[in-house]
Amino acid sequence: MLKLSATALASLTLLTSGVPAFAQSDTALSPALSPVLVTGTRARDRTLADSQVPVDVLSRDELLRAAGPDGTLAAALQALLPSFNFPRQSNSGGADHVRAAQLRGLSPDQVLVLVNGKRRHSSALVNLESKTGKGTNPVDFNTIPLAAVQRIEVVRDGAGAQYGSDAIAGVVNVILDERRSGGELGAEAGLFHTKFEPTGRTINDGQAQSASLSQGWAIGERGFLRAGLEGLHRNATNRSGLDQLPPWEDATPDNLATVGQRNYAAGEPATRQWQAFFNGAVDLTPQQQAYAFGTWQQRRSTGAAYYRYPDSFANLKSVYPDGYRPQTTGDNLDLQLVAGLRGDWAGWDYDLSLDHGRNDFDYGVRHSLNTSLGAASPTEFHLGDFGTRLTTVNLDLTRAVTIPGLSRPATLAAGLDGRHERFVTGAGDAASYAVGAFDGPAGAQAGPGLQQGDAASLSRRVIGAYVDLSASFTRDWQAEAALRHDHYSDFGNATTAKLSSRLALAGGFALRGAISTNFRAPSLAQRGFSFTVTDRGDGGELSQIRTLPVDNPIARYLGAQDLKAERSRNASLGLTWQPDRHWSATLDAYAIRVKDRVTLSQRISGDGLSQTLASLFGVPGIDGVNFFTNALDTRTRGADLVTEWNGAALDGELRLSWAASFSRTTARPHADANVGLEELNTLTNAAPRQRHILTAQWRGGAWSLLSRLTRHGSTTRVFDFGDGFVPTQTYAPVWQLDLEAQWQATRALSVSVGAVNATDRYASRSTSDIAYFGNFPYDVLSPVGFNGAYYYARAKWVF
Repeated sequence: MLKLSATALASLTLLTSGVPAFAQSDTALSPALSPVLVTGTRARDRTLADSQVPVDVLSRDELLRAAGPDGTLAAALQALLPSFNFPRQSNSGGADHVRAAQLRGLSPDQVLVLVNGKRRHSSALVNLESKTGKGTNPVDFNTIPLAAVQRIEVVRDGAGAQYGSDAIAGVVNVILDERRSGGELGAEAGLFHTKFEPTGRTINDGQAQSASLSQGWAIGERGFLRAGLEGLHRNATNRSGLDQLPPWEDATPDNLATVGQRNYAAGEPATRQWQAFFNGAVDLTPQQQAYAFGTWQQRRSTGAAYYRYPDSFANLKSVYPDGYRPQTTGDNLDLQLVAGLRGDWAGWDYDLSLDHGRNDFDYGVRHSLNTSLGAASPTEFHLGDFGTRLTTVNLDLTRAVTIPGLSRPATLAAGLDGRHERFVTGAGDAASYAVGAFDGPAGAQAGPGLQQGDAASLSRRVIGAYVDLSASFTRDWQAEAALRHDHYSDFGNATTAKLSSRLALAGGFALRGAISTNFRAPSLAQRGFSFTVTDRGDGGELSQIRTLPVDNPIARYLGAQDLKAERSRNASLGLTWQPDRHWSATLDAYAIRVKDRVTLSQRISGDGLSQTLASLFGVPGIDGVNFFTNALDTRTRGADLVTEWNGAALDGELRLSWAASFSRTTARPHADANVGLEELNTLTNAAPRQRHILTAQWRGGAWSLLSRLTRHGSTTRVFDFGDGFVPTQTYAPVWQLDLEAQWQATRALSVSVGAVNATDRYASRSTSDIAYFGNFPYDVLSPVGFNGAYYYARAKWVF
């Protein structure tokens, strides 16, 4: 490890050595603390330089260069923001197809996502077999086309009083491209190339190709239309080890023949996707403008499930004589459409909009089997349909007001919004959950499907109102206060508030801080979702685990209670320093207390459970049960550091930055809590507590060079297989080096080559208790990934 770390550090040093000795000049890169913010404040002139809470602004160019092998928005955010965690998943059911992201170590559904300032709808799929975001159905960042983005603003602070539910960890606002002219054509190709030590092989896989096209048109003096299309094709990867045969499988000749083979597939899913976007506005009068924007995506992906051995009870040798590995399939369709009017009326700036978003996920499995149906069983199954709908009507009003005693006008904002949310599920094929007459487990393997009786249709209405006042008491002291009230048709009323302030000091220093209360209502999916997955149960053996809504009779019998909303108290205190236009630094400490946090209960299983449930409720074949519960309170404390220098160096322009995130979450289970060790691990230390990102970017003449060195902190994995068998492993920190060189061949054409994880780093090897008998030698949740080095080439033509 020390040798590779030294190599990575040396690579960065080649770009950064001696930098402070170079003189600064007017040709230096523009200062970091300059953009006008539209997120986290209602003031119309707030910039990064005088922001009262920590905000990151990421440019289009930064995001495109950081997207890596995924070529997606969330992957770019993880590469650029140390407080943003977006781990990969594998052999994790639906989580192979829809990945969840975290901010500041909190749950994925505790961050609010906006597009052009409008609330984004959530994913339809509830992650039940993942580690990160288990039990949540948050926004799927990867449904937003990367080519559509102009910039992203990330507010690292609670903002429930300004935006409503979900903004406990912060807000991510995606600002769409609004260039009024010109076009852009881009293409990229790459693959993973790695030396895989567990098998002693060099592997080339995960070949990816993507292309994007966008064009802008001016409409009148201020109007515009920007539209684009993006496509991606990526092959699967496989980082499985050599099988040692689980001890519960019979040592028959055919089973023993699988030993030493790569029977499993731990890796990226194969993916094909198309995306499109538009963003436009047109002047109706000199004081009024109509606008509209939208995004669309269709993504098809194929994930891997656990291998079934030839003489397994889950196999029929007449169908699969050599055993089989089911493949999960996902068809994800996503759409958001927004239209509105904005302008000036009676001294107020207004914005009236209608927003509709929907996500539909069609879940299936192939190369599978329902053994209880015998040899007549289908081998491909539809497991279920899942859908979310969000319709929002929103009115925002802003105006300058004069307050006696203040030399500058204050900004008063007020608004109303109404939301209608819906969550629907549809049953799978009858054969996917059927209980046949033959011996063997019922239902499709790597399923089973959603039964007719478990299909759900839930909805609710939310009405909210807010008021916000921002004022400058002196030239150096600003403050902002916000108050919001929401009424939920299913959870009642919630009032949230926020107070923030900033005080400029001598020498370029400033103090800033905020306190707030925030609120998150359990999602409709957490209220009414029911599904059965095949996962590692008692002793690590594959078992059928059923997640039930809290009002299900079985869940009530096992202790489920009505869910309550999560409520948080947030506090932050920061110090900023900008001695000149070339150098800036910010340090922000924070504490977040969340009461009645929603999580999945401990898996309830054991001898006799299946027979008891079959006898009392007439539901056979259930090996374990869990349900959602307000089981505990959590406290997250941490700090974020961002420092940047830019100026002239090496006959060009150089930008150096160091961003770091430190966080620690502790949990206090309630006295009557039914929460397990695995869930506590998910909430507290499954994500890195520290991340550091060191970036050097140089531009001179026709060349641009980028070096990014990331230190991912340690992570811990806990499995509870029952009877006191709790395998636990803490994975050591790991360094990752990304490199890119870009050549501006002509004024219109640029060509780039680069590497992500250039030194081919992996996490620590998993212990034998966690590696699942040699099949999963590396933890799939490692922040550095589990695929090794990725090399790519990219071309862009601007016309």
